[in-house]
Amino acid sequence: MSAPLAEPLLPRKRPTQERSKKKFSAMLSAARDLLIEVGFESLTCEEIASRAEVPIGTLYQYFANKYVIVCELDRQDTVGVQDELAAFSTEIPSLEWPHLLERFLDHLAALWRDDPSRRAVWLAVQSTPATRATASENERALADQVARILAPLTPTQRNRREMMSQVLVHTAYSVLSFSVQDGHDHDETVAELKRMLAGYLLLEETTAEE
Repeated sequence: MSAPLAEPLLPRKRPTQERSKKKFSAMLSAARDLLIEVGFESLTCEEIASRAEVPIGTLYQYFANKYVIVCELDRQDTVGVQDELAAFSTEIPSLEWPHLLERFLDHLAALWRDDPSRRAVWLAVQSTPATRATASENERALADQVARILAPLTPTQRNRREMMSQVLVHTAYSVLSFSVQDGHDHDETVAELKRMLAGYLLLEETTAEE
């Protein structure tokens, strides 16, 4: 019998008033900066509240612990990627998917290269079953969007399309994390990622035509 999946970690509440939204944003911004500076192991709610200049009680009104905070940072990152993907997919016809893939991976690669918090957040949410479950939910939301874009490309793969999209998204994130590690050539790694994913999609296209 398999173990039950961990419940996703979510904020206790989300702000509705402008003043509260600013505090909420300040806490997340402080957490992101500290994550880069001290790492996830040394990250504390007390230091986040201090950096954001809010009482610790205010932080706990929204976040039960630092695990919930990094999951919310991961959600923020995912929403940003979803917005960009939506913009790309409206600019480029789905039949020109190699161009779409190239542009989208270039965009993701620039984010990971220029913003060290991307990898810091991605690594942090791998730390516990509950954070991994939450990260998986965020990845799945992005994968669902990818699946819709892939639909014209993979007309005969309807049953596999969901899994294909999840593999594409997780592979891209994993390789991008690898690309920004010390001693690795970022541009060369991204070029290999493009070849890998384009080859995967091209194989599906060729198979569908047979």
